[in-house]
Amino acid sequence: MNLPNKLTVTRILLVPFFVAALLIDFPLNNLAALAVFGAASLTDLFDGRIARKQGLVTDFGKFADPLADKILVFSALLCFVQLGLCDCVAVIIVLMREFAVTSIRLIAASKGKVIAANIWGKVKTVTQMVAIICVLVMQLVLDAGALGVPLPCCLGCIFRIAGEALIWISTFFAILSGVIYIKQNKQFISDC
Repeated sequence: MNLPNKLTVTRILLVPFFVAALLIDFPLNNLAALAVFGAASLTDLFDGRIARKQGLVTDFGKFADPLADKILVFSALLCFVQLGLCDCVAVIIVLMREFAVTSIRLIAASKGKVIAANIWGKVKTVTQMVAIICVLVMQLVLDAGALGVPLPCCLGCIFRIAGEALIWISTFFAILSGVIYIKQNKQFISDC
């Protein structure tokens, strides 16, 4: 297994640690969750760059990289729903998009074609990861308030609205990238 694929697998292996850090209440758990999510996000940044730069692009990587992204992002979003930080409707919309895109990829694969992610899929993933990181940072700031650091009383409400807005912006890009993906690969749908 080459280095980019090892980074992709590492991203998947970091997910349980991220979920545990986010959901188990212990001192600085949000800081731990942010650190693990940040590390996992960096593996996404580097695996593709290394693969392209060193000519290490593989079919495994083309499938596993987006899968690892989905596992990481959905783990965060589902935890956010449980913690009351995210609307489940946004998660359902993103989930529907992912099922549609994955279905097209599977149909293409059955015909011997591997469809790599396009630029809009990458934009979607970046906006999702940025939104998740921002929500985690906001939770970390609120943790500081719980520890006695003076914060404005309305900060929790502002962070809640800002977090929801960021999640919905990333949901918009999920929809947009899904529509573009379906249009670019409609030949696999029409052949069914």
